[in-house]
Amino acid sequence: MAPFRFLWLIVGALALVVLAVIAYTLFGQQLIQAATTPSVAFTQSPQAAAPDYALANAQGWIARPGMAHDPLRFAPPGYTAAPNPPAAVFYVAPTAWLSGKRWNAPLDDKSTNDRLNVYALAQASAFNGVGRVWAPAYRQATFGAFLTANPDGARAIAFAFADVERAWDAFLAANPSGPIILAGHSQGSLHLAHLLAKRIAGQPVARRIVAAYIPGVPLSVEADVPALGLPACAAPAQSGCVLNWLTYAEPAGRTGFEGWAARTPTLTGRPRAGTHWLCVNPVRGFATDAPAVAAANIGALRPGASLTDFPTIQPHAVGAHCVQGLLLVGPPPDGYGMFILPGNNYHVYDYNLFWSNIRADAARRLATWAAAHPAP
Repeated sequence: MAPFRFLWLIVGALALVVLAVIAYTLFGQQLIQAATTPSVAFTQSPQAAAPDYALANAQGWIARPGMAHDPLRFAPPGYTAAPNPPAAVFYVAPTAWLSGKRWNAPLDDKSTNDRLNVYALAQASAFNGVGRVWAPAYRQATFGAFLTANPDGARAIAFAFADVERAWDAFLAANPSGPIILAGHSQGSLHLAHLLAKRIAGQPVARRIVAAYIPGVPLSVEADVPALGLPACAAPAQSGCVLNWLTYAEPAGRTGFEGWAARTPTLTGRPRAGTHWLCVNPVRGFATDAPAVAAANIGALRPGASLTDFPTIQPHAVGAHCVQGLLLVGPPPDGYGMFILPGNNYHVYDYNLFWSNIRADAARRLATWAAAHPAP
């Protein structure tokens, strides 16, 4: 199956998400939490064997250079993956394990892996014009781990992070020099934020970071960003900075994030209450409350009408405006009606709606980084 076809497996592969959203809308968070939070204690939950990141196959990686069939070489019409790009991209996928059977995902669940392919193709493909994408498989925490106050949820998230750390070590061993782009979404962004705080900030490798694209998780300007070791992006071509946003249509609610943010420790240990959520506008390329008009959005990745249609790039689909920590895109955009979370939360489309701008943004920041780090 051609790589682009995986994008439209979303119709079947994300059926559980549709059911979850309907149930959430009708019956509230409690029902979703009950369906996706294991009743067994974390210590009694079965765990798959650890991924082997020395292997260039699906047991260790969703995608990486050297795989026989690398799905992240996908590009929509009008774009191509660079044959020998200068950067290395470390991409961590969002939550695709939606079961309450165990706290952490197995590595051989077909539905989960189909969802991971969908997410990776729609998101990490934005970077294949400037970088070789490495996307680790990891024993990610189940969706319910982010909804519960049970400490086992935090244990499951920490367990998943340990896999991401080992994948990072393997990635660095394979890429000992040169520019690095970090990219993730949702749970993947959370793991990358912890990776920045614990393994990158203050270390020599920090000087290699072109940018960190970590949307889909709330970050406190005052209590999280100082621990990252990189500032929020303040200019469109700045390198060595962080981009973070949460996409909503209007009227917008903060549904789905406030509960998690209230009970989760910040990266600095400071209370999150009373702080501001970071919003870096992916159309403008920096943190600002100045709106970007739809004409500045050079292309959203839009699904085709059927499984056999190519995804297309739709220019000028939406504008973007940071308001009180949320990235607002105006009224619900056409063509993105599925998988919308309560409160007009367009979480699933954090990358899709700004795909071409993210791609151009990465190229600008890489050019800035390269000018400051000339090859010997």
